[in-house]
Amino acid sequence: MTEAPLLTLRNLRVVYPGDEGDTHAVRNVSFTLGRERLGIVGESGSGKSTTGRAIMGLVPAPGRITAEVMRLGDIDLLKLNERGFRRLRGKRIAMVLQDPKYSLDPVMSVGHQIAETHRCHFGSSMKKARMAALDMLEAVRIRDPERVYALYPHQVSGGMGQRVMIAMMLIADPDLLIADEPTSALDVGVQEQVLAIMDDLVRRRGMGLILISHNLHLVSAFCDRVLVMYAGRVVETCMAGELAEARHPYTRGLLASLPELGRRRAELPQLQRDPAWAEEAL
Repeated sequence: MTEAPLLTLRNLRVVYPGDEGDTHAVRNVSFTLGRERLGIVGESGSGKSTTGRAIMGLVPAPGRITAEVMRLGDIDLLKLNERGFRRLRGKRIAMVLQDPKYSLDPVMSVGHQIAETHRCHFGSSMKKARMAALDMLEAVRIRDPERVYALYPHQVSGGMGQRVMIAMMLIADPDLLIADEPTSALDVGVQEQVLAIMDDLVRRRGMGLILISHNLHLVSAFCDRVLVMYAGRVVETCMAGELAEARHPYTRGLLASLPELGRRRAELPQLQRDPAWAEEAL
């Protein structure tokens, strides 16, 4: 028996009205997600992050979200109001943002913030929430969780801060994790550590993951499938291991513009864009 999709999107659209007309940030995006790792790649402004925020119900007014289908498991996301999304966020679906400096409360210890997430979703006592937070800090491979629990965000490094964010997002054991450029502010060595932690937790918990990134090499190595977005549309989808054989000229252009170790070139090719790509869709 085939397992039902964890997430289903069909013709998702996000529109922002303006004085000079509507801006279509996401246009007719469709995909299904199982308990797998899906990468979404594309240039800045391609609609990657807006797609993730739409799934979370975090598109600010006057932005409008419409879709034929937008479903998380048995929940119709199109029918949820803000109160409904608040119940969902953290418990069923969570999002790790790009830089923990802007996501963590600067006047509350990191451990207390993780514990508060547990209390919010499970109604647990402070003692039980603290123990869960310490266990979660250990799960994201932070040494001496007791010491780190009492630290404030400005006292932790970028890599440790991102581990704290992962701990906070996963403490309620959601079904789906959306990671929006979770390693872009980190050194390469720390990036690999954070991704390894995330991969281990997602696999062991049987979760679905959407990884939003500019880094095609990272996505091809880390994910199972890849969606390539341009001008708010999905222009190509393929298995991550087959990304090097992608056929769409936009994807080929992105791959060609990447620097390669051991290959010397006077200059990297410049991506040539075709206006027709903005009207295409899978």
